[in-house]
Amino acid sequence: MRIAIVTDAWLPQTNGVVTTLQNTALNLRKFGHEVEMITPEGLRTVPCPTYPEIRLAVFPRSVVNRRIDAFNPDALHIATEGPLGNAARAYAISRGRSFTSSYHTQFPEYISARFPIPAGVVYTYLRCFHSRATHVLVGTEEMRRDLRLRGFRRVVPWTRGVDTDRFAPSARLRGGNRPTLLYVGRVAIEKGVEDFCRVDMDARKVVVGDGPQLAGLRARYPEVEFLGFRYGDALVAAYQEADCFVFPSRTDTFGLVMLEAMACGLPVAAYPVTGPIDVVRHGTTGWLSHDLRESIVGALAMDPADCRAQALEFSWEASARQFESHLVPFRTLTARRAAKRRATNQGASATSQVRPRNF
Repeated sequence: MRIAIVTDAWLPQTNGVVTTLQNTALNLRKFGHEVEMITPEGLRTVPCPTYPEIRLAVFPRSVVNRRIDAFNPDALHIATEGPLGNAARAYAISRGRSFTSSYHTQFPEYISARFPIPAGVVYTYLRCFHSRATHVLVGTEEMRRDLRLRGFRRVVPWTRGVDTDRFAPSARLRGGNRPTLLYVGRVAIEKGVEDFCRVDMDARKVVVGDGPQLAGLRARYPEVEFLGFRYGDALVAAYQEADCFVFPSRTDTFGLVMLEAMACGLPVAAYPVTGPIDVVRHGTTGWLSHDLRESIVGALAMDPADCRAQALEFSWEASARQFESHLVPFRTLTARRAAKRRATNQGASATSQVRPRNF
């Protein structure tokens, strides 16, 4: 079938959302589907306030309408809540079409960290944005419970994957009196990177990534090695050279980098919050404590083989299959009701009308 995915997050951005969507599209095509990615690429954009690395499309509605009309999809998925996502949502609602959406990022907490805007106000907007979606896909069960408590409806799970062929342990022996601690991700206030930098222990600290806090943290913590972005083999090498992966964020919905670290045999030190709670097995593949130093000490005692074994349970193919199972036919609501009545008259199950393979 033809699947349209609309996202404001796309290359050259480097983050978990882009990685997830790239691998989802790749595997959907392997399954035999035709996938149309509607992204900011080729559109007029402006930098996102306080985060210039992210580019937002300017007045994209007409372009989105034309792209969807031309592709004539069997299913529409809206991945983000930015200008492109809003344009696709408006298109679907104005034509009475069904669609799915996904919740990747805790924007209420991100925005509150930067501006004097209460998180509750942003949650109200996001709840409205996702209210018309047939399914709202989220990465973890903890995030699913949290959104449901906040009034979001029809929230369903969509786990993540990791390329365990690329991300794999090295032959070197870990351990020693001065371990190497690694953080990989955006260097931004919502990621808690400064918590990592100021942990008081005798260790080599390495930060891989870039973002608006990089210059300030580099000046305040000269003992920390800030390497900027690393890609491909260089990124894998950064994981392989470390003894513990430190994930200091309190605002992530999943934390894909934790899977990459565990695939390389790295235990994870983190806070017991959304994301790590669902990804890390406390006392087996990492340590979760509100004291980050305690988390690091505990994680360093974990067996790298257990970390690798857990990562092997995740695959991008399984993630894409789960995504596929939540898609709904991109047809008018009236047409859906008629199809439902026909199925009922034929003695078929009405729920079978929303399974991808029955489109």
